Amino acid sequence: MKTQITGACLMAALALLGCAPATGQITTAAPPPATLAAKPAFVVPDFAVPTLVETPAFKVVPLGPALVKIDFDAYMSSIEHLQKTFTRSAAWPTAKISDADAVKDMETEAARFRARESFAYSVLTPDGKRERGCVYVSPSPVPGYDAQVQIWVTKAEYDAGFDAELYAWARQWVKTAWPFKTVAYPGRAIDWTTWDKLVAAQGKT
Repeated sequence: MKTQITGACLMAALALLGCAPATGQITTAAPPPATLAAKPAFVVPDFAVPTLVETPAFKVVPLGPALVKIDFDAYMSSIEHLQKTFTRSAAWPTAKISDADAVKDMETEAARFRARESFAYSVLTPDGKRERGCVYVSPSPVPGYDAQVQIWVTKAEYDAGFDAELYAWARQWVKTAWPFKTVAYPGRAIDWTTWDKLVAAQGKT
């Protein structure tokens, strides 16, 4: 047999349980405080991030654990060169980098790629047996730019003129294959001194 519960009975029962005031008005929990606005996505959800680009001179693929040995051999062959032209720091690369460090670095880059936070690419010979350099597409720390792109090549490739070739290719690639309107190329289109000052200024605001 169905038992019919009137609105008045329901109010009284809730009041006894401490779920509603005796006046018969049902209250609701206060809404949670407003959360901080979500950080804008680096690339829009429907953008198909490139995972393979092949040219007659090289191919470009995402950095990851499968390339740890090739990548390690490339930057370890050019420690002084990269400290002067890419990082401007003795912190990377160094002779003290272990195999475990190299693996962790590749895992980190792959995770960021999957999360669409930043995109690190290895520039390989067409047969994939040797790394000629790397291209990094990441959010810009300086307002006014949709992204920053950084590039390095090994000392041997630099001496052979590949640095200028890869830079010219990367500019065209980013212009045509990526959704960015304004891109910074630190150490190239913008000299390092100017770029470092712009970055440092963000820490003071």
